[in-house]
Amino acid sequence: MHRPNIVLITTDQQHFNALGVKDHKLKTPNLDRLCREGTRFERAYCPAPVCTPSRASIITGQYPSHHGAWTIGVKLPEDVPTLGDHLIAAGYSTALIGKAHFQPLASAPGSESLECQPVLRDLDFWRGFNRTWYGFEHCELARNHADESHAGQHYAIWMEERGLADWKEYFQPVPGETSSKAPGKGLKGGYTRSDRSWQLPAELHYTTWTGERSLAYLDAHAGSGKPFFLWASFHDPHPPYTVSEPWASMYDPAEMEVDQVTPGEHERNPPHFAKTQEENPDFGDWHSPFAAHGCESHLYPVDELKKDKATYFGMMSFLDAEVGRILDRLDSLGLAEDTLVVFTTDHGHFLGQHGLIAKGPFHYEDMLRIPFIVRMPGKVAAGAVSDDLQSLVDLAPTFLDFAGLPIPGEMQGVSQWQNWQGGAAARDFVLCENRHNPRMPHVETYVNQTHKISVYREANYGELFDLEVDPGEIENLWDAPAAEGLKADLLRAMVQAIMKSEPTRMPRIAGA
Repeated sequence: MHRPNIVLITTDQQHFNALGVKDHKLKTPNLDRLCREGTRFERAYCPAPVCTPSRASIITGQYPSHHGAWTIGVKLPEDVPTLGDHLIAAGYSTALIGKAHFQPLASAPGSESLECQPVLRDLDFWRGFNRTWYGFEHCELARNHADESHAGQHYAIWMEERGLADWKEYFQPVPGETSSKAPGKGLKGGYTRSDRSWQLPAELHYTTWTGERSLAYLDAHAGSGKPFFLWASFHDPHPPYTVSEPWASMYDPAEMEVDQVTPGEHERNPPHFAKTQEENPDFGDWHSPFAAHGCESHLYPVDELKKDKATYFGMMSFLDAEVGRILDRLDSLGLAEDTLVVFTTDHGHFLGQHGLIAKGPFHYEDMLRIPFIVRMPGKVAAGAVSDDLQSLVDLAPTFLDFAGLPIPGEMQGVSQWQNWQGGAAARDFVLCENRHNPRMPHVETYVNQTHKISVYREANYGELFDLEVDPGEIENLWDAPAAEGLKADLLRAMVQAIMKSEPTRMPRIAGA
């Protein structure tokens, strides 16, 4: 049986509007081309708005509460069945090039991690790394964003092979080291850099590396006779905001338009929303045992935010150029007609919307909705736009269905393959889970075509938005007397959706 190829291209932390076809100030000609040649889905969502759990859902077809990597800093168990495992069994070659983030930046007994120091910088270990990992037979990995100190792995090997022996100088130092060419940290150290123009040459940037190594994989497998699944996993436009030239100077901050908080909008929201607009907010035990992402002050100068957005756009245009190289190589190798291409990201982003500048327990569309483009010549409509609901948890079962393979019972997503070909909608809801610590903050969100409701563990507050009447999500209807019936209906629908999504790994084969 002939099985076609699959290429998944992802970014990290890309807002759903960060496409040239949506924002004409942003130049993404190659992603625009992909939209012309395929279908853009406007209502796609992540299953968790932080990296590890969402990425783990992509390869397992399960929600974080089931695959085990329920937040960042938690390891995806290596015994969880993955998409790649099923594809390999069917004769596919599988590869992951770029960012993985399936494991934490620390290692502990029973939760050993390869994505932490000092392993990241043990380049001899990575030169010899040749085992199948999470269903990927071929891995070329890099863990850092921008100049973060956890640079290393295959990316560092590549830099050294290209003559950059002092590559560590361009990254923030690990304990015991110094660096002289890393940008200085900005007002919000984790998000910004005072030098948004990074001294690292663009030809040695990890965006170039991800693109180049993806091309090498395509070249190596074009004539192999085996179908392949390639995940080209780009790291940007995730903060910190710094990028190589000419991309750092491509956009003028003065021309950037940024959103800001609407006066009074957080008065109807759960208390942690208003705290983000304080100078020194107290989030109490939400920071136990680890700091809850985004639970801090989001107050930030507008002129700095404009610089961040200009850098964010530069990152997008940079990786768009590499996406273009991948699409062109598929063409030149004669693979385009026989390859399903999906472009998306792991979760969304804030650049001032609702007064927020970082991801966290804030389940606005900016955070949960994601860009999503599908291309398959002769199968998926070209130049189409769809409002049918999609979720990243659907990718694994959809890819298996596309390849003519059965969908195992442990997968909680649904196949979208018929929908991608113009068939009926495959789902009428999406779910998003978000836990930062074992107890709080812990929020679950249910979204249908018209409404969104969010419930917090151990709390009486929540969020309810009418996405048709209030697409900007300014008026939280959770406590509105006129919305009591609507809230009850949505809560029942949410429980039904959670029950409907429970996996059934083993079939029932007997009465008892």
